[in-house]
Amino acid sequence: MGHVVVSRTIAGRTLTIETGKVAKLCNGAVIATYGGTTVLATVTRGKPRFENPDFLGLTVDYREKLTAAGKFPGGFKKREGPPSEKEILTMRMIDRPCRPLFPDGYYDELNLQVFVMSHDGENDSDVLAGTAASAALAISNVPFEGPIATVRVARVHTDNGPVFVCNPTNSQMEFSDLDLVLCGHKDGLNMIEVGAAELPEKAIVDAIAFGQDHINQTLELINELVAKAGVPKVVGDLFVPPADITEAVKNAAEAKMIEARKIKGKQDRNTAVDKLRDEVLNTHFAINNTGNQEAFATSTKRRWFAKDAFKRLEEKITRRLIAESGIRADGRSAKQIREITGEVGIFQRTHGSALFQRGETQSLISVALGTGKDEQIVDGLLPEYSKKFMLHYNFPPFCTGEVKRITGPGRRELGHGALAERSLLAILPSAEEFPYTIRVVSDITESNGSSSMASVCGGCIALMDAGVPIKATCAGISVGRFTDDDGNREVFVTDIIGEEDFFGDMDFKVSGTREGITGIQLDLKARGLVMEQIVRILEQAKVGRLEIIETMEKIIAKPRAEISPLAPRLVTIHINPEKIGKLIGPGGKMIRGLQDKYGVGIDVEDDGTVVISAPDGETIAMARAEIEALCEEIKVGTVFTGKVVSMKDFGAFVELAPGTDGMCHISELADGFVKSVNDVVKIGDMIKVKVIMVDEQGRIKLSRKAAMRDEQAAAPQQQQAPLPAGAGRTD
Repeated sequence: MGHVVVSRTIAGRTLTIETGKVAKLCNGAVIATYGGTTVLATVTRGKPRFENPDFLGLTVDYREKLTAAGKFPGGFKKREGPPSEKEILTMRMIDRPCRPLFPDGYYDELNLQVFVMSHDGENDSDVLAGTAASAALAISNVPFEGPIATVRVARVHTDNGPVFVCNPTNSQMEFSDLDLVLCGHKDGLNMIEVGAAELPEKAIVDAIAFGQDHINQTLELINELVAKAGVPKVVGDLFVPPADITEAVKNAAEAKMIEARKIKGKQDRNTAVDKLRDEVLNTHFAINNTGNQEAFATSTKRRWFAKDAFKRLEEKITRRLIAESGIRADGRSAKQIREITGEVGIFQRTHGSALFQRGETQSLISVALGTGKDEQIVDGLLPEYSKKFMLHYNFPPFCTGEVKRITGPGRRELGHGALAERSLLAILPSAEEFPYTIRVVSDITESNGSSSMASVCGGCIALMDAGVPIKATCAGISVGRFTDDDGNREVFVTDIIGEEDFFGDMDFKVSGTREGITGIQLDLKARGLVMEQIVRILEQAKVGRLEIIETMEKIIAKPRAEISPLAPRLVTIHINPEKIGKLIGPGGKMIRGLQDKYGVGIDVEDDGTVVISAPDGETIAMARAEIEALCEEIKVGTVFTGKVVSMKDFGAFVELAPGTDGMCHISELADGFVKSVNDVVKIGDMIKVKVIMVDEQGRIKLSRKAAMRDEQAAAPQQQQAPLPAGAGRTD
């Protein structure tokens, strides 16, 4: 195959995909360029990892090479380390829409790797990576049932109102109230991720429709590449149970399975299903240990296929009960939400805390409030920035009653935390209104479905417990989809449990307030959704969301009036940016002295914003007064109370603020003739003076007698006003 290049204008910029020049030993490799951003995507294929596999061995790896933006990694090691949070979230964004698009029983090992080779700082590489990965799969011999394409949609506010923008630049995203990542194929959409500023359902639907048009344009380009450079698909071995084993399992287990799936409690239901599985396997598919090696191997393989057939039967019965009979595993109706309970203020030393429980899903939430020094610095291909809000999600093995290795957060934990974080971000106050750095930690202590949505709900009430002045109550809910055996009947269910997620077609999570949507994440196992289905799902999720908000506000109705006494106190003031150097002082001497003097923390921004933090308000007040005096604009007519720091024959020098002195001439010390400066003031005296002149060189001329005259003129106005008629009568 020679070098093949295809290109097309998408959203005003050229998307180019080429193959046949680089990485020719892969099953598929493409280089995709959009604007000045380029990624290399490769796919390699191997045999199944195990002799009898039961899952697709797809591994997705996305890495951002900092040389792509002409940057060096920070720290001592000048080499990229473990993947960053953004890289991991991008891996999930590529994996989730690709994984369902392989044949049933196809369990080959697949490595899908994407490297960012060039980054222009404006066209981000994450959505380009998703499209490039799909193109690499599409031209390979891997039986991928795509292609798919990925786009980002923003809603940018202009003078003519909000407009949708496909694949917005980073500069445009600063003016957007929507961050929508959308993935789809010729038959529909199969991944949606949204972060939004309380947008109504109609705005989200319009944005999805807008993005789908650009997905179709990108698919046409990938199909052009496939026509020129694609190779025939090779399916290979499919690990699907033979018909006779499937029929034997059905005859032995179907009736009992129907009854077991109707048991309401998760543990009791799982125990009954496990017991039935063991009974079927041991009775009808026992391993033959008495014959030869061939008999042993044959019986082992038949038992493995029977176990897979049993799982498929359980899935089919679960779906049939819901789609045809409306019977969910825990006995609820299709739109019924599990019982919700919760409480706040459950821990003494956290700045805010909550316990949120929905059915058998439970989250413990803790909130910490910090200063600017606690912000998270994020460095990568994009310019370095800081985060003032973080939500960390933990999923320990005990929450599902399992025994597993205890390790750090994995891709799932980071993905669920990111969803909850962006869902709550929209309701947080601005940094000017509430300058604290906020960290929310959600520890899942029981799990049976929708733990990320429990983190949204629990995180919201914990923020209110911490006294964070959030804009509105935010709740999250998940919607699942089930069809009958023929796929003709479709049922959407609200607030899915773990088994409904496992056996169903989708997990469509929606977060928001009464006003609108703040977050969406769609995980889909079926091929895709069309717009009519999405509209119906969003409306059903809205009904559930509003019901949950009503329940949450019975736990805590609004944010507490005051933050925790254990949290630091912060005050924000603004100074002239030209005075920043004066506040910091030579080598930081002035700002360090103020911090040591008052026991406070002082953070200064380039725009003149100064944040003062301290354990109590008294020290903040004193530090604030000195900073304002130090950085105050000295204007004619302003009256100061200053300290006499030096005296000369011709007058006295008065310190108006640290580092700022003015001269009060002897003639301005008092009315009448003053023979000597010592007759009026002494060094160390605190006197009131008025600024009467600031010359071109910044020298300040003061007058004590002018300040005294102003004080005398104001004195009559401060006398007590006459009593109103009739006051004080003693009739």
